Amino acid sequence: MNLIGKSIGICLLSILIRSNGYGQEVLWANKVLGYSSEFRPAQYGFAFRAKQILGQPNKLPDFGNSPCAWSPAEADGRNEEWIKVGFEKSLPLRQIAIAENFNPGAITRVYAYDEAGKEYLIAVAVGTQPLTSGTQSPARAVSSQPVTSETQSSAKQRRAASQGKQTSAKAVSSQPVAREPQPGAKGGMLRIFPKQQNIMANAIKIVLQPGKVPGFNQIDAIAISGSTVPVEAVINIASGLPANMQKENIGKEINSKGQEVAPIISPDGKTLFFTRSNYEGNTGSPQKQDVWYSTLNDKNQWNQAINIGSPINNAGDNAITSISADGKTIYLINVYRPDGSMYFGLSRSFKTKNGWNFPKEYRINNLSGYIGSMELTVSPFGNVMIISVQRSDTEGGKDLYVSFLQADDSWSEPKHLGNVINTADYEGTPFLALDNKTLYFSSQGHSGYGEGDLFLTRRLDDTWVNWSKPENLGPAINTPLWDAYINIPATGDYAYFSASEKSLGQEDIYRIRMVPEIKPEPVAVITGIVYEAETTKPVRSDIVADIKKNNAVFTNATFDPETGEYRLILPLKEIYRITASGENYFPFTEEIDLTEETGFRTIRKNLYLQPIKTGQQIRLSNTMFSQSSAEVIPSSFSELDRIVTAMNTYPTMEILLEGHTDNQGEVRQNVKLSEDRVQEVKKYLLSKGINANRIQTKAWGPAKPIASNLTEQTRKKNRRVEFTILKI
Repeated sequence: MNLIGKSIGICLLSILIRSNGYGQEVLWANKVLGYSSEFRPAQYGFAFRAKQILGQPNKLPDFGNSPCAWSPAEADGRNEEWIKVGFEKSLPLRQIAIAENFNPGAITRVYAYDEAGKEYLIAVAVGTQPLTSGTQSPARAVSSQPVTSETQSSAKQRRAASQGKQTSAKAVSSQPVAREPQPGAKGGMLRIFPKQQNIMANAIKIVLQPGKVPGFNQIDAIAISGSTVPVEAVINIASGLPANMQKENIGKEINSKGQEVAPIISPDGKTLFFTRSNYEGNTGSPQKQDVWYSTLNDKNQWNQAINIGSPINNAGDNAITSISADGKTIYLINVYRPDGSMYFGLSRSFKTKNGWNFPKEYRINNLSGYIGSMELTVSPFGNVMIISVQRSDTEGGKDLYVSFLQADDSWSEPKHLGNVINTADYEGTPFLALDNKTLYFSSQGHSGYGEGDLFLTRRLDDTWVNWSKPENLGPAINTPLWDAYINIPATGDYAYFSASEKSLGQEDIYRIRMVPEIKPEPVAVITGIVYEAETTKPVRSDIVADIKKNNAVFTNATFDPETGEYRLILPLKEIYRITASGENYFPFTEEIDLTEETGFRTIRKNLYLQPIKTGQQIRLSNTMFSQSSAEVIPSSFSELDRIVTAMNTYPTMEILLEGHTDNQGEVRQNVKLSEDRVQEVKKYLLSKGINANRIQTKAWGPAKPIASNLTEQTRKKNRRVEFTILKI
C-alpha cells in the first residue's frame, strides 16, 4: 500500500444559523424537502447526494467539481431537475444566494415559500437565456433587482472577501442583468434580490435544465438573507493569524528532485523522519517509498538525510506514520512478512541498542472493507489512534476514524469521527499533537485554497467523536496546490509539512514558525534516568505517570540504559505522580506539580530505586495525609498498594512502620498524631489481607527530622511515614 492516496468522498452535513463577515443574518439550508434525482456514483458514502446542499458551502469560494455538492443524476438531461430546501426559521426575504460550484447557468427558475406554504416565483430564465431575476411572471411575484455572480475573473475579490475584507463586488446595477457563462468558468455565487419585500420565506426551490450547460451541474449550498448585502462564501480561517507568516523550504539536505512527504519529527525536535519516493537512493525500485531521516546538528541545522535501511525499508512501499512520545517506537504502514512481502495494515518497530528491530504487526480489528491507502497518527500516550481510511460507513472518500488500544494489545474497530470533521470528499494525513487534544488533518471537503488544505480541530470531550469546527491554517501554509502531512514537536515552535508549490522537485518538506492561534496547548516534557539509590547504577525500569486527584494512570514509558533516557509528555494544569519500578526494587514515586505552568517546559527528573533487602528503609509520600489529620487521602492508596504488592511477592517479609511529624505544636500531640498515622497505614494493609504479625509500628513525633523546621516547605518533608524491611 502506498502512503499517498487521494480519493473522492462525502460532505459535512451542517445546520447553521450565522452571520457572515458583513454582519447580516444569513440562513443556510438545513433540511431537504424534496428533489427530483441525485447522482450516486459510488457504492459507499453520500457523494453528490441531495443532503450535500445543506449547510455552508464546502467548495466555494473555490470553484470546481466537488462531491460535497448536490448533482442531479444525469448530465445534459432533457428533463428538468429540481431540489427544495428548508431553513431553521423564516426571514423577510431580501436575497437568495445559490452557490454554483461547477458548470453554472443551468438554473431556470427559483421559487420561495412562506410559512403558509404559498409559492412565489422569484426568478425565471427566458428561452435559452440564462436565469435573470428581472423577468415578469404572471404566475408569481416579480423581481427587478439584478442577479450578480462571481466567476474566476473575480477570484481576487473573492479571496479578499473570504478573509473578512471589504470588497467592491456588490450588486449596483439598476438594470436586470443576465449572467452569461464565461469560457472556462467553473462556478460562482448566484445572488437574487427579490422585488417583493413582504415574503417571510422559510423554503426555496430551484429548477434546473441540465441540457443548457454541458456536464454535471452542481449546487454547493443555498442561503437566504434579510439584507441586500451580498452573501459571501468564506473560508473558516483560524482567527488572528498574522499577515507576515511565511513558510520556508527545509533545504536540499532533505528535499530532492524526487518526492518527500510525511515528515515525522521526534518529540525532542532533533530527528526528522520522512517518506521519499522517485529517488535513485531508495531500496529496490526508485518509484517505491522508503523511510529516510535527518538529525539536527549543534548549529541547529539539518544534516544530510540518510536512508534508514533494513529492516524498515524493503522492496515494497515503506512509510513511517507516527512516533511515540519517548521516540523509541515508530509506527509503519503495512504489515511486514519475513520474506520481504507486505500486506495492508499497521506495524511497529522498537529502538534497540543496535537500531530499529524488525517491524511486528499491530493489529486493528475489523479493518476490512477499506478502499485504497491509509494514514494514521497514534496519540502521545499510545492508547488512541486516529486513522484515515475509506470504509463502508464513509461519508464519501477517506474519512477520519478513532480506534482505542485494547487489553490484548490490539486496536478496536475504527469508529467514525462524525460529520463535523468528515465530508463527502477526502480527509487524511491526521496528526494528533502532543497535548492529546489538537488534531491537524488535510481535507478537500472543507472550503479552502486549493487541491487539499490543512486544518485543525480540537477535541471537546473524552468520547473522541466531538470536535470543534475545523479551522483552515491560512494562506501562508495552504496554496492552490496540495498541502498535507503536518507534524509538530513538543516545543510547538515550528510545524513541518508537505507542499507542492515552489518545490525542488515534486512534493517537498517545509516548515513554518507557529503562532499561538494554531499551536497545540503547551505540554511539559519530563526526562531522566533511573538509578539504584545506593550505587547510582542505571536500572532498567517501567515508568508510570498518574494523575494525583483520581489515581488514573495517564501514560507510561520504559527506561532502558541501552537506549537512553525515559521521556514523558504531560499536559499542564495537573499534579502528576511519576513512579519508577524495577525487578527486585521497591517502586519510587515523585510528584510533579504543573498546575501553575502556562508554557512549554522541559523538566529533568532522575529517579532513584531502593533494592528490596533486609534493613532497607523506604520513605512514603509526605502528602499522604491531610494537614493535622491521620486520615489517609484516597490519592495515596496506590502508594500503599505497592507495599501490599511487595509483601505479597515476598510472603515472609516483615516491616516496621514509623511515623514522624514536624515540630509545630505540643510534642505529646505530635507523638499521638504520628502514632495515629502509622496505625491508619497498618489498618489499610490489614484490609488488603496482610497478616498483622508481619507489621510493627513506632511513633517518633518530631524527634527525628530529616530537614529544617524553619519553613513550611521544609517542614513538609518531616511530616512522613517510613517503613523498614525487618525480614525478607
